[in-house]
Amino acid sequence: MAVMDAQPANAEPTGLAARLRAKLAGLVGGTSEASLTRRLAGTVFIIRVISAALAYLSQILLARWMGTSDYGVYVYVWTWVLLLGSMMDFGISASAQKIIPEYRTNGEQALLRGFLSGSRWLTFAVSALVSLALAGIVKLLSPWIDPAERLPLYVGCMTLPAFVVANTQDGIARSHDWMQLGLMPQFIIRQALIIGITASAFVLGFHLGATAAMVASAAAVWIAMTGQMLVLNRKLSGHIEPGPRAYDVRGWLAVSLPILLVESFYLLLSYTDVLVLQQFRPSDEVGVYFAVVKTLALVSFIHYAMSATTAHRFAEYNALGDKARLSAYVADAINWTFWPSLAATAMLLAFGKPLLWLFGPQFMVGYDIMFIAAIGLVVRAAIGPVERLLNMLGHQKVCALAYALAFAMNVVLCVVLVPRLGGHGAAAATSISLTFETVLLFWIVRRRLGLHVLAFGR
Repeated sequence: MAVMDAQPANAEPTGLAARLRAKLAGLVGGTSEASLTRRLAGTVFIIRVISAALAYLSQILLARWMGTSDYGVYVYVWTWVLLLGSMMDFGISASAQKIIPEYRTNGEQALLRGFLSGSRWLTFAVSALVSLALAGIVKLLSPWIDPAERLPLYVGCMTLPAFVVANTQDGIARSHDWMQLGLMPQFIIRQALIIGITASAFVLGFHLGATAAMVASAAAVWIAMTGQMLVLNRKLSGHIEPGPRAYDVRGWLAVSLPILLVESFYLLLSYTDVLVLQQFRPSDEVGVYFAVVKTLALVSFIHYAMSATTAHRFAEYNALGDKARLSAYVADAINWTFWPSLAATAMLLAFGKPLLWLFGPQFMVGYDIMFIAAIGLVVRAAIGPVERLLNMLGHQKVCALAYALAFAMNVVLCVVLVPRLGGHGAAAATSISLTFETVLLFWIVRRRLGLHVLAFGR
């Protein structure tokens, strides 16, 4: 079945605005497979937007209910949970989108059954051991840790195993196109539970300090993960026939660990600008820059939605040996990423001042930084989710190297530009690094896979 929609050769519109309208209009129709992917990507995007709104609301409420000091402790501990929890699954949540389609395509049902259960037990057992070790470190360092942080840190350690298993289940659900089951427990239900539990405690008159807020967050993570597990197990039982299980842990890790490197360097690349800015510039500049980044986050949600939706299909078509279908699907995925990202960027830049004003009138000084930061996002969107393509087709190591080089460049540029240019320098450093990363990934895919991965030109 062809994935790309046929376009008449003489119907090519002229002018950037006309081309953009045509591209966006062309994304509405298409084959059933293309329509399914767009619908799933739209679902992921809507979930992320609702999640961002809930997270923003929860942070406002917690800050008001807890006070500055306790809120600062809570944010510090919760940030560690998010950072460590995103890396403690060894990359299995991402590699599931490669492993599951390959097992399914090759008819390796025993290995498939083994992975669906064993991957969750593996990540739970290892994250539990790591959490105990982290709790031991907190105990050893307690004389040097602020007393207000000790108990919240212990609660954070208790949260990590459930957080990691939820990530693993997310990858399994996405590999079956169950986007709502994969994402809603983490991004919507968990946030809603945090708001509901803390609001109930506040209304009942309990003191809502950092420890109480962390307990509420831990309860929300465990409840959401458990509910997701029950539903996922029930859905899997209807799709996978019962039978013997085989476990290829070494093979899972061989695929997952390089992907973990990619994800880790991506996280580091995402945080470098803010962390360096905190070291060299006043806190008010950091706040303005952070508001700019949050405002432009809508663009990155589009890329995330396409990555979450298409990765397992890249692996499936590759396992089938259908290069023509893979090439067509990659081209569609790039178009579905770039043209909506370009439209969203244009909209955000057009309404940038009012959006920044929502943070406070003083944040409007960051409006020109938006244009600098937007360059890198648009350039990166021009090649779509090709990092997922490389990961799914067995090129994890070279992809990790590309991300490592981009991260190193970002660090160097931030250290050079931020002290003299502040937020403008941080935005420029990140945009230059993203452009370098884009060129590097384009070259790697062209050389290794023979594919043209650019939204325009051939």
